Amino acid sequence: MPEKVRVVVDAMGGDNAPSEPVKGAVEAVRSRDDIRVILTGQKQVIERELKACGYSGGQIEIVHAEEVIETGEPPVNAIRRKKDSSIVVGMNLVKHQEADAFVSSGSTGAVLVGGQLIVGRVRGVERPPLAPFIPTEKGPALLVDCGANVDARSSHLVQFAKMGSVYMEHVLGIKRPRVGLVNIGVEEEKGNALVKETYPLLKECSDLNFIGSVEARDIPAGVCDVIVCEAFVGNVILKLYEGVGATLIKMIKAGMMGSLRSKMGALLVKPALKGTLKQFDATQYGGAPMLGLNGLVVKTHGSAKSEEIRNAVIQCVQFREQHISEILKDLFAQKQEN
Repeated sequence: MPEKVRVVVDAMGGDNAPSEPVKGAVEAVRSRDDIRVILTGQKQVIERELKACGYSGGQIEIVHAEEVIETGEPPVNAIRRKKDSSIVVGMNLVKHQEADAFVSSGSTGAVLVGGQLIVGRVRGVERPPLAPFIPTEKGPALLVDCGANVDARSSHLVQFAKMGSVYMEHVLGIKRPRVGLVNIGVEEEKGNALVKETYPLLKECSDLNFIGSVEARDIPAGVCDVIVCEAFVGNVILKLYEGVGATLIKMIKAGMMGSLRSKMGALLVKPALKGTLKQFDATQYGGAPMLGLNGLVVKTHGSAKSEEIRNAVIQCVQFREQHISEILKDLFAQKQEN
């Protein structure tokens, strides 16, 4: 029998903690028997939530952590001072190989800082990026970076492209994934200083299937598999994506309920429409992995519900099964030797 993948879930992080993280952990272990979840946080609180979920099985254990890092706390100070927080305790389990992955809906800053200071970067990786899947007409695409490195350099973006390509090839099975650089036009001479400096470097990478610049309006059509940008641009793309998606769904529902005729039509198109809208629901892909660390750290939305937590846990299983961390270590070890 294959060994279970050990995933730590921060039970105290996020707007809906502890109920939704605990519920998501329960849903994950009920859906698969190859997962063992370790919930970090205040033991009595977690036990109460597990009881509310009706769970008493053996695939979930609790590691007590008394402290909680709040969203508004300075990340570096919080990680250094709150050694008994659910984030720090969970990441130390990954660092000491007592767990394979860590999932949190808590403070993004604390997760990013903890990932680098506690779990540690793969040797040769300059800046680990956050890389969520976003839905497109042709399937999910990987957005690298969406929030970790606002002031990135061209060398960072080249590494983002390489790590993103490895992820898409081994997790989704896409051979030679198409890599696009976010720009204000497709012409090579366009863009700000960072884009202009990065473009020729990506063009020279024989190990990348670089297709050139891509405009934001073409991303939903699935023009590329790996979308490369610095974190400011990536975060704007991600937030706009989410806002437009939520608004469209709201407007479609309102339009269908506007009259008796539209209500009758809604009944006929509901199954097909539901399936289409589901494809553009980002929560089905889980969270954003922090690529380039010595272990897997996944950040979900602060407002994540149980479905997103569950999918993030399952996402960790795929990451572990495909040995992504080991592949990235080999990739950057070869670069240093050359």
